[in-house]
Amino acid sequence: MTEKILETNEKYLEKIQQSFEEMTNANEQLFKGLETFMNLEVEGTNATEREQVFSQDKMKLYHYAKRTRTQHKVPTLVVYALVNTPAMMDIQEDKSFIKNILEGGTDIYLIEWGYPTPEDKYITLEDYIQGYINEAVEFIKKDKGVDKVNIMGICQGGTFSTIYTALNPEKIQNLVTIVTPIDFSTNDGLLFKWSKNINADLMVQAYGNIPGEFMNNGFLTLKPLSLMVNKYLDLVDDLGDSTAIANFMRMEKWIFDSPAQVGEAYRQFINDMYHENKLIKGELEIGGKKVDLKNINMPLLNVYATKDHQVPVEAAKDLEKYVSSLDKETHPIQTGHIGMFVSGRSAKEVAPLISNWLKERSKK
Repeated sequence: MTEKILETNEKYLEKIQQSFEEMTNANEQLFKGLETFMNLEVEGTNATEREQVFSQDKMKLYHYAKRTRTQHKVPTLVVYALVNTPAMMDIQEDKSFIKNILEGGTDIYLIEWGYPTPEDKYITLEDYIQGYINEAVEFIKKDKGVDKVNIMGICQGGTFSTIYTALNPEKIQNLVTIVTPIDFSTNDGLLFKWSKNINADLMVQAYGNIPGEFMNNGFLTLKPLSLMVNKYLDLVDDLGDSTAIANFMRMEKWIFDSPAQVGEAYRQFINDMYHENKLIKGELEIGGKKVDLKNINMPLLNVYATKDHQVPVEAAKDLEKYVSSLDKETHPIQTGHIGMFVSGRSAKEVAPLISNWLKERSKK
């Protein structure tokens, strides 16, 4: 009996000692983490060398320094969404989609939309597409002495690029769309369900421009556990790693860097796309001109993510069905919306796919 009591006490003491050691290690890790945070220097995003070459209102056009001896003869304009900023594509040197595309020989120009203020609330989809995008295209054509450019659209920027190309096919050599919503009829995903029930008219009446915080909170609700809980719990394991912490902070900065949405353009996009799906139906008008997707007759590359929580597969996969291009490809990638640009698969699969595709079709 005495031996059993002693054995039980020993096991109990071992558990206490183990718990104490775990608590001590956790405290040491926490203090190391605090020290890491205190000494951390996080450089900004946009890691790749570039130069601002043109601006109009708040829109700025950047040109990236070439990273190869030879470049594709046809330059490429990258058009990002109005939500967040394109910095995610160049968030750090070892995870830079922009750098990887450049190293494939692509000559890249990129639009940054800037941060709308109250006087911008009446800017329309026509202003963005036939105004700012067209001005960027015309600048590049003159800058490079070419008749056509490639256009690469990301997310909502891909929707804009598709519309622009349909309205101005004579100016576009190749169209690349990445994680781009085209068919808004699907109810897959919370974002699409949510947007179909938004009263955009009342929101614009109340806010003018839609606050970035409102948009950002909406995106966080798409994956609340992973975006608002798990990622911070996972960070505990990296508290002593200054590189991991710096990378985490860069991504956090980008996630919460949400420009406001221009009221009138937001209202038009919600009503015409999510509510009425006018682009696919052939009913969308921009500046009084019907947008006919059959006008897209140049080579098309459409790349979508199979694990996308923002742009469902059903919204992105069928663009090639609506265009008249003879040279058209659609590629599903086994990743998520952001993973398309920052993951290992992005570097190994997505960037080479796009670079090689453009290289073969940018020789003129």
